[in-house]
Amino acid sequence: MKKIGFIGLGIMGKPMSKNLLKAGYELTVNDLNKDAVKEVVACGAKEGKTNAEVAAASDIVITMVPNSPQVEEVVLGDNGVLCGAKKGTIIVDMSSINPIVSKEVCAKVEKAGCFMIDAPVSGGEPKAIDGTLSIMVGGREEIFDEVKDILSAMGSSVVRCGDIGAGNTTKLANQIIVAVNIAAVSEAFVMGKKAGVAPEAIFNAIKGGLAGSTVMNAKAPMMMDGNFKPGFRINLHIKDLNNCLDTAHKVGAPMPLTSSVMDMMQWLKSQGKETLDHSAIVQYYEYLAGTDIRR
Repeated sequence: MKKIGFIGLGIMGKPMSKNLLKAGYELTVNDLNKDAVKEVVACGAKEGKTNAEVAAASDIVITMVPNSPQVEEVVLGDNGVLCGAKKGTIIVDMSSINPIVSKEVCAKVEKAGCFMIDAPVSGGEPKAIDGTLSIMVGGREEIFDEVKDILSAMGSSVVRCGDIGAGNTTKLANQIIVAVNIAAVSEAFVMGKKAGVAPEAIFNAIKGGLAGSTVMNAKAPMMMDGNFKPGFRINLHIKDLNNCLDTAHKVGAPMPLTSSVMDMMQWLKSQGKETLDHSAIVQYYEYLAGTDIRR
């Protein structure tokens, strides 16, 4: 069985790494947060003191870090993955980053005799915990085939979308649809409340029809309960939408809806709400309407 390195034990990476241990993989881990490292080591992993040390102990290295600069630092920087990786090592970047950066990092990885795929995820902390993430992959088909079983230990859906960068492009599309969907649910429920119809009644009436969605089913109850404990934080969604807008500008794609939701999220950030779940978009509408949709 392949030896795996895992770098990045945050809100997503920690449960993902634990699922790899449950599946029987030998794991070496590293993170700036040493408490997180200790927790995963207590579950059976080994600690790598540096990212290079993690790579030296591994056939496949998974990275799960916040954004493009962190991926570049972890993979290409001093004591980074390429400093310790053997020829033929596969780097699986599961971070959500700019697909253009994925392509640039991959080119340097391949120049060093290694391989890389991008494999960002969707589903938030709950699905990271129960191993049912949706995983979108970009990269060579033969490399995807080598790591598919490993990815399947962390996700219930693992789909190759194309060559390197296609995973992150697909993730950006996912994040656009999720953000606009949450905003639409917020807008509709606040309108309903102002017009005298209980948001819960609206939810129950429409969830089985064409307007129903996984997003609404997950986020509407949180909105109505005032439960904004983060499954996916606003500041992370801002990061993703920044990557969406940057990519769209470079390829010439219009983004009017995404730009509008970005403004809502930036307002929430200005109010000190950036660590709340992205379902807190409803608070933007509630503020403007002078009401709330609590049940």
